[in-house]
Amino acid sequence: MSSILPSHRSNRLFSKAFLALCLLFCTVAFSACPEGSAQEPSTEKTNPQEIANEPHESPHPIELSNETIQETSPPDATLPDPLPEELPPESVAEALPPERSTPEEAVPEATPDSFCGDKRCDPTETPQSCPQDCPRSLWQPKPGTTWHWQLSGSLDMNVNAQMYDIDLFDTSAQTIAQLQAKGRIVICYFSAGSYEDWRPDKAAFPAAAKGLKMDGWDELWLDIRAASVRDIMRKRLDLAQQKGCNGVEPDNVDGYQNKTGFPLTAQDQLDFNRFLAKESHQRGLSIGLKNDLDQVKQLVGDFDWALNEECLSYNECSLLQPFLDAGKAVFHVEYDKTKSQVCPKVPTGFSSMIKHWDLDAWATVCW
Repeated sequence: MSSILPSHRSNRLFSKAFLALCLLFCTVAFSACPEGSAQEPSTEKTNPQEIANEPHESPHPIELSNETIQETSPPDATLPDPLPEELPPESVAEALPPERSTPEEAVPEATPDSFCGDKRCDPTETPQSCPQDCPRSLWQPKPGTTWHWQLSGSLDMNVNAQMYDIDLFDTSAQTIAQLQAKGRIVICYFSAGSYEDWRPDKAAFPAAAKGLKMDGWDELWLDIRAASVRDIMRKRLDLAQQKGCNGVEPDNVDGYQNKTGFPLTAQDQLDFNRFLAKESHQRGLSIGLKNDLDQVKQLVGDFDWALNEECLSYNECSLLQPFLDAGKAVFHVEYDKTKSQVCPKVPTGFSSMIKHWDLDAWATVCW
């Protein structure tokens, strides 16, 4: 019995040592088990703060070309993306999608005094698109503007000039529109200070408004103070607007300097001429001052341009300088002369030509 006990104790010590080694082996072996193994307690973090503080890298490196490359985070990683820095207002505006615009929201780019409602009214548009309560923009030519003046004969439609000055009554609205389609400005001539017995409105003039015969012409001077005369001139301006004229050239507006049969004064003439300018502008019509050189300084602000006959012959061209100083055109004519007699003497800025007295199509120009 005593001989067996030591041997049995050794076996028992050996068994304990073997069990300890097995336990150690199992511990090491279980530590290498994959995540989620029943033997490995869960280490998943449920605290968001712990997740945010945990370095974002995979625990399983991948061997590639003798280099260790960390796996990137999967698209569904639980870590929040970093917040973007605040963008400046310009960048935010660029990043926003463009706003959609509807036809009702679209607003045309407006130009002062150049729109009738939502329609642009330029000098070549017809009066139908620019009614009287919304006049067209006025034509105000600059010095040096080229022109063609014809009041008799078959109208030459092919003159290379910026402005046509033609008869109000003898020219149709269709012809005016055709000229404008060629890019021409159309000025319509009528006599504002004399009675002409061939005009269609001749019956409207009362006998009391008719004065003396005009020297050299089959016309009678008018009493420009009479309300009836002014009413007739308003209707003529209405006709000019209806036909689509861009402006008017009222003739014989210097009666106070002539033997008219009426005691007209300089103030009477200023009042009448300003009346014509105001009524024209209210209809969107440009207007030129015809002759009346002694009142240029008083009227240059009321009229858009000037037209003169034979200031060279009478040595009066300097009286028109206020129009040039104001940046306004001066249209000038000399009659039955040669180009060499006229053009070298024309003041700088004048738009000068040579015509026959009957103002047919023929002309010699100085530009």
